[in-house]
Amino acid sequence: QVQLVESGGGLVQPGGSLRLSCAASGFTFNLYAMTWYRQAPGKEREFVATITATSASRDYADSVKGRFTISRDNAKNTVYLQMNSLKPEDTAVYYCFALKAWGQGTQVTVSS
Repeated sequence: QVQLVESGGGLVQPGGSLRLSCAASGFTFNLYAMTWYRQAPGKEREFVATITATSASRDYADSVKGRFTISRDNAKNTVYLQMNSLKPEDTAVYYCFALKAWGQGTQVTVSS
C-alpha cells in the first residue's frame, strides 16, 4: 500500500529556511506526480506545490511562489520542499500527497 512519510519540520524564525522531505513507498514512484499541501490551525487544507513524475513541470500556490521550491529524487523515492524566506503565515502542518494517500504530516512553525 502507499506510504508517505514526511520529515524536516520544526521551529524557525521569520526569514529562515527549512527543507521538508517525503519518503514514498508502496508504488512506482517515478510514474506519479507528487504534491505538498498544508493546513494551518482553524483553516482548510490548501495546495502548496506539485511536481510531475519526471520533474518536467512544477506548479505553486501564489502565496509561496518565488520562496518555495519542490523537487524530487526518483532514485530515492523522495520528494522535497525547500522553503526559504519563511513567514509566520507559513505556519502549518505540511502533508505529502500521492495516489489519494496522505502522509502523517510534519509541523512547521515560523515564529520569533
